[in-house]
Amino acid sequence: MRTPALQARDVHVLRAGRTVLQVPSLSIPAGRWTSVVGPNGAGKSTLLQVLAGILPATQGDRGQVSLFGQDMAALSPRLRAQQLAWMGQNQSTDDLRVADVVMLGRLPHQAWLAGPSALDHAKVQAALKATQAWDWRERPLSQLSGGERQRVLLARLLAVDAQLMLMDEPLANLDPPHQADWLVLMRELVAAGKTVVSVLHEISIALHADELLVMNQGQVTHQGDSQEALTHEALCEVFDHRIRVHAVAGQWVALPKL
Repeated sequence: MRTPALQARDVHVLRAGRTVLQVPSLSIPAGRWTSVVGPNGAGKSTLLQVLAGILPATQGDRGQVSLFGQDMAALSPRLRAQQLAWMGQNQSTDDLRVADVVMLGRLPHQAWLAGPSALDHAKVQAALKATQAWDWRERPLSQLSGGERQRVLLARLLAVDAQLMLMDEPLANLDPPHQADWLVLMRELVAAGKTVVSVLHEISIALHADELLVMNQGQVTHQGDSQEALTHEALCEVFDHRIRVHAVAGQWVALPKL
């Protein structure tokens, strides 16, 4: 049986004395794309930060997150950064040019104080071309639109070449054609053996994932195959049945219930 990409147990996050996330047990399969969905305030971003090691799993010593079978807390920051790439919200590197922003993704692979290698430059070039951002490589990030910046940050994530990629609202500011490009890229990554976990508000795009992780009020209410009727039912329920999942042109889409 294949080792899960991520496993978490006894996750319990408090803010101002209030529980905002409580997940007794969770397993994210390797080599698949899992999308985390749910209403605003469901704890999606908080869960992703816990899985990325940005937030502790619990305020005590019981909670644990494992990365490919290894306790994440026991891994060196360098090794963890080589295996897990993170794309969060509102990441700011405005004073850097685009190529330098993407090169930051190669830092976990570089020796201390060493300059970028030929492989580093090749990975950066490939990432920029994959996100259609190559032509802006000499421009400061501050001169780009919101959607263009988002594509550069995605390129930085790709440049890491990690086995596991965590993305929090990666489609923010992207227009529909570039959302479609992102979707194609996710399928290519999974086909290449990568593991993707994304927090998405775009439910119809989330339904293209292999699995959905449905959340509400800081808890995981359902985890299952995105094609299954039980998953669609859980998805509609978490949004108070204000959406419906329909088969349209050979794919599942979520539409508002009027």
